Amino acid sequence: MAEEIQQIKEKIMELEKRIAKLEKPHSPEVDSSNPQQKKMSLREFLLSKKPLTDVERALSMGYYLEKFEDATSFNADDLGRSFRIAKEKVPQNINDKVNMNIKKGHIMELKEKKNSRKAWCLTSTGELFVENRFK
Repeated sequence: MAEEIQQIKEKIMELEKRIAKLEKPHSPEVDSSNPQQKKMSLREFLLSKKPLTDVERALSMGYYLEKFEDATSFNADDLGRSFRIAKEKVPQNINDKVNMNIKKGHIMELKEKKNSRKAWCLTSTGELFVENRFK
């Protein structure tokens, strides 16, 4: 019963995220008036934001997963995979980079786990921090 409730909660979170994305004005990174335009790659996104540290890169990758890949949450495996896709050196301790972002209020840990691992999502402060190029 508890597992079913958890699955329902996760589905509701996913649907709320999708609705919020539909209601939100289009992102400047993708021009919705041009349906032929390809989605920005993770590498292109990082090049546009210019993160300087692994902490900023981890935050940027979480942002990309949420905004461009419609992820409702992400875990250390997702971030590690993102570093590899972007052809960036994977930090030795991704959890440490996430914890630094948590201390800054840019990422928060979720009660729900993702694939039996800790799951996180960006805070609104974290989203603004990435959108303003870490200022």
